[in-house]
Amino acid sequence: MVNVLCIKWGNLYGPEYVNKLYRMVSRHLNQPFRFVCLTDNTDGLLPQVETLPIPAMDIPAHRAVSPWRKLTLFSEQLGDLQGKALFLDLDVVILDSIDPLFEYADRFTIIENWTQKGRNIGNSSVYAFEIGRYAHVLEHYRTHQSEVLERFRNEQMYLSWKIGDLKFWPRQWCQSFKFHSIPPWPQRLWKSPQIPSECRILVFHGHPNPDEALAGNYRGKWRKYFKPAKWIADYWF
Repeated sequence: MVNVLCIKWGNLYGPEYVNKLYRMVSRHLNQPFRFVCLTDNTDGLLPQVETLPIPAMDIPAHRAVSPWRKLTLFSEQLGDLQGKALFLDLDVVILDSIDPLFEYADRFTIIENWTQKGRNIGNSSVYAFEIGRYAHVLEHYRTHQSEVLERFRNEQMYLSWKIGDLKFWPRQWCQSFKFHSIPPWPQRLWKSPQIPSECRILVFHGHPNPDEALAGNYRGKWRKYFKPAKWIADYWF
């Protein structure tokens, strides 16, 4: 039995994101698993989705909607969960089997952040870890909050520094819709976004989100224009 975790708070993502993530995991993970969402609101979630309250964490008001709350995944205890866990952001799209991720992750394993190559910095959209093993990450934040928030721009930079010995997923497995699917300018004017070769999990960091990518919603910024990625509907449901 393995664990797949996600976290949802506030109103940025509705329950449909959790439900779609659960269904994608169900289609692409062959081994027995528990799917658990840490959340402050269980309304609208499928009955197959286990839920846990988000552990208490002090976050300044101006960062309340930022990813720092994801550090609560490193609590010493998460309900009765034990063993290996794969954390997935709500806005990823699973394209192929994720069984190999559990086989590959023999220690803390994360995406190498695409914009910070060679700097030992991960992108925390997809990572695997042993539950309870990295409680020092959250504890250090709690006891050095001001110092941490002043030094690190975001949670994944702090996480990478505090763990230190990072293992990265094979480059092809977790790719970025923004960087690897959308054609470069000006080809994006006539070419549609494509599925990256050998990609298992497509990550939607920042904008667009999957629903926006499906529609071709570039928020009116012409330099960021891209054609609709209609194939997303074949995976994100």
